[in-house]
Amino acid sequence: MPSAEKQKPAEKESLHPRNLHRAGYDFDKLIKASPTLRPFVKLNQYEIESIDFADAEAVKELNRALLKFFYGINYWDIPAGYLCPPIPGRADYIHYIADLLAEGNSGAIPTGKSIKVLDVGVGANCVYPLIGNSVYGWQFTGTDTDAEAIRWANKIASASPELNNAIKIRPQSNKANIFKGAITQGEIFDITICNPPFHASLKDAQAGTLKKLQNLNNGKPQQPQLNFGGKNTELWYPGGEVAFIRNMVDQSALFADKVMWFSTLVSKKDTLASVYRALSKVKAVEVKTINMAQGQKVSRIVAWTFLSEAAQRTWRNTYWKETASKI
Repeated sequence: MPSAEKQKPAEKESLHPRNLHRAGYDFDKLIKASPTLRPFVKLNQYEIESIDFADAEAVKELNRALLKFFYGINYWDIPAGYLCPPIPGRADYIHYIADLLAEGNSGAIPTGKSIKVLDVGVGANCVYPLIGNSVYGWQFTGTDTDAEAIRWANKIASASPELNNAIKIRPQSNKANIFKGAITQGEIFDITICNPPFHASLKDAQAGTLKKLQNLNNGKPQQPQLNFGGKNTELWYPGGEVAFIRNMVDQSALFADKVMWFSTLVSKKDTLASVYRALSKVKAVEVKTINMAQGQKVSRIVAWTFLSEAAQRTWRNTYWKETASKI
């Protein structure tokens, strides 16, 4: 490790108050938890320990250490070229939906295996279920159209006995479907989550990844490849996130009594108007927009339900049988 005096990183105040990553990265503790991170940690230009976030292998090792140290996940890996997500941002989504579920529950977050979450597009990384189960004990079903992503997500879930069979991974055979084929007969979910593909084409996805890498490398030109930015199905969808979310909204109406809350990330503010119009068309009873920020990146969660307050109360009384904790 560098011998120079180390400075502590500033607190990330934009993250959710319960986010375990607000204090930044304590690399001494992370390396102790996952020694393979050690070669990637160096002092940056501000004399603060960090990694090269443009280096796919470094980011993967950081994620592995974070998942082990904070969430007790002893095995985590992804195949080359698949999305390697920022753990703090993923944790924020989980904490905000916990707040949403608590709002109608006298401010108490429902915890334990009675809470069922559907992760649409779970990806090879399986990160949302790992965090959600570790922090709140929720049960997850993850779906994906990519066979390799399904294989790796299954590998992560089955290799981690600490998960206690809390994560089911289910292939989505029809790429046109969101909830059809994902929610089986007799199943109910308390909430669905999704990080939708936001580019409209492969060309747009490549351009977006190049811009990201250039920003991480102080504007230096980069090779025209996706690097660790993600596979096609993770990054783009015909019509972009607007088309994907509108399809999601349309299909959600078919499962209005099978899901208490639907939700999705929306990366582009300009997408919101189209999403609101779609939700009005399907007559969603209640719509909430939750703003999130990780550093300079601003996004939001849009959540909606077809259940009245009375119906939600009946749902909680019927299905929520575990403990709860105050926000």
